[in-house]
Amino acid sequence: MTERTSDQAEGQTLPFWVDVVEEDEDGNAMGGLFRHDGDAVLRSVPLGPLRKNLADTVDALQKVFQEVADRGGALPLAEAQLSFQVTASGGVQLIGSGQVQGTRGLTLTFKRPS
Repeated sequence: MTERTSDQAEGQTLPFWVDVVEEDEDGNAMGGLFRHDGDAVLRSVPLGPLRKNLADTVDALQKVFQEVADRGGALPLAEAQLSFQVTASGGVQLIGSGQVQGTRGLTLTFKRPS
């Protein structure tokens, strides 16, 4: 991505349905991250923070996947799928397996190149 594209995205937003949760002054979700008693509302999520948070998350996950893949073995890692939610402030929250049922989220699929 070019610097210009990044600069243009700073003021842009994307509409996302998000669960209503309380946030502190820094925009971090507090209490009941995966609560389902709140209503989903349409929010304009800022692209700048979303882009940075998603890129940081993917970078960290790829390092973890590489460490696992380097272990080799009879059944090497060939694909990984993770679900995540986007917060109203552009945060990215990975969804653990215990929370997957009934959770609205997006899925990232990482595949080893053929």
